[in-house]
Amino acid sequence: QVQLVESGGGLVQAGGSLSLSCAASGRTFSSYAMAWFRQTPGKEREFVGAVTRRGINTYYADSVEGRLTISRDNAKNTVYLQMNSLKPEDTAIYYCAGSLRYGGRRPGEYDYWGQGTQVTVSS
Repeated sequence: QVQLVESGGGLVQAGGSLSLSCAASGRTFSSYAMAWFRQTPGKEREFVGAVTRRGINTYYADSVEGRLTISRDNAKNTVYLQMNSLKPEDTAIYYCAGSLRYGGRRPGEYDYWGQGTQVTVSS
């Protein structure tokens, strides 16, 4: 029902900033809670943050609290991840995901996924 496409990844030095975007096709974007996950080879997909349908509430993994900010603009069918004070351990492929149900912290709770965008933080 929706297609998600991430963009904005790249290489940045530790302490720097990066902004990711996830553009959604379809007419039902506002029906989905949205989240960002990240994954490195050989590891499980890790929850980063989520935002509720109208963007009123957000919540984050402890490891990124205060450094990464998730937001959405339903008029533009886009969800964002502003990444500040980046650390080498933030290096991963970042995925956006949507859920018609409650937007929790587990990958299995999400129905739609983007293709991912690579973020590399150098030391």
